[in-house]
Amino acid sequence: MNNLADKVKQRIAILGSTGSIGLNTLDVIAHHPDRFEVFALSAATQVDVLLQQCVQFKPVFAVMASEPHGRALEQKCRALNLPTRVLCGAAAITMIAAHESVDAVMAAIVGAAGLASCLAAARSGKRLLLANKEALVVGGDYFLQAVAQGGAKLLPIDSEHSAVFQALPQDAALWPRQIDKIILTASGGPFRQRAPETLRDVTPEQACAHPNWVMGRKISIDSATMMNKALEVIEAHFLFGVQPQQIEVVIHPQSVIHSMVQYQDHSVIAQLGTPDMKVPIAYGLCWPERMTSGAAALDFGSMSDLTFESPNANGHPQRFPGLKLAWSVLQATPGSTAVLNAANEVAVAAFLDGRIRFDQIHVVNLETLASVVPSRPESLEDLLALDACSRSAAQQVVQRVC
Repeated sequence: MNNLADKVKQRIAILGSTGSIGLNTLDVIAHHPDRFEVFALSAATQVDVLLQQCVQFKPVFAVMASEPHGRALEQKCRALNLPTRVLCGAAAITMIAAHESVDAVMAAIVGAAGLASCLAAARSGKRLLLANKEALVVGGDYFLQAVAQGGAKLLPIDSEHSAVFQALPQDAALWPRQIDKIILTASGGPFRQRAPETLRDVTPEQACAHPNWVMGRKISIDSATMMNKALEVIEAHFLFGVQPQQIEVVIHPQSVIHSMVQYQDHSVIAQLGTPDMKVPIAYGLCWPERMTSGAAALDFGSMSDLTFESPNANGHPQRFPGLKLAWSVLQATPGSTAVLNAANEVAVAAFLDGRIRFDQIHVVNLETLASVVPSRPESLEDLLALDACSRSAAQQVVQRVC
């Protein structure tokens, strides 16, 4: 694989290019045309957005998740005489993730749907920029084995995990004996100060109105329930090799400190920045160097205060009951993290569709975990079967509570 220091353009595949992470990645790349070349893009349903990306970046491949959307994109590309080859389907997404011409893969497909392509990129030894936290939440040790066997470089893109990675020594061999704990910060979402008993009545629009970040609907709901933080606790456990009890969550409403590492001597190193995903994206693309991201700089003179509070204070356990599930599933049978992820995806979709109330998302997660007893997954087929079984169980819970 080429090094950035060689000044050879890095060829990038962006999986999920029409989502917020994909759009920000393309924005960063557009500011550095001398460093990066877009080789392949993929999207689920947004044909016109992907078409405009093909016009601007002229990738070799563009992949739509379904055949009807693929045909629509192909017709539009042909009408504009674009050189991009249009493909469709999960196998095509996996193909571009593992393509021999690709140097780095931005994995930004939301949910368990991105697992197969992440595994393909890992086994092919890519620089894997992981914005899909579910690859680790669902894949766990099996996914890490693929990374090790393929010789891939795994770089976290979630702002919290990127912050931890930036605060750690580059030599990962030093982590076990130096880390005391990892402190993940959380904004608290739109309902941080709302009375827990009123949350049953919130609408999807209210839950998606994040105070600091611009995100997709699914992750916005996860932020409102703080299930995103539960998934991030699980991801941190696998990424950094720490025990569940070494991971702490604190609410930091200003979203300036993105996460911290406390060392054995009790010194704490934090990563600060504006709440803009272009910062961790630029770091992942350029690592171990740094480059301009296009994000605004912090103005320390305008900051009146930085505040912190425990998620367990002032009624927060009732407001964010899903957070504690992270530690529960990490201490349960291997595969339980995959069950939780599948249940949560089903529950969030049901809430967005108006089939369950906001407070019933936790009910679906809890009852699905109680009804599905996993065995340790040993293959992708095992993981997909467990995911399907968990989704079926979660759908049954949704039907029962709605």
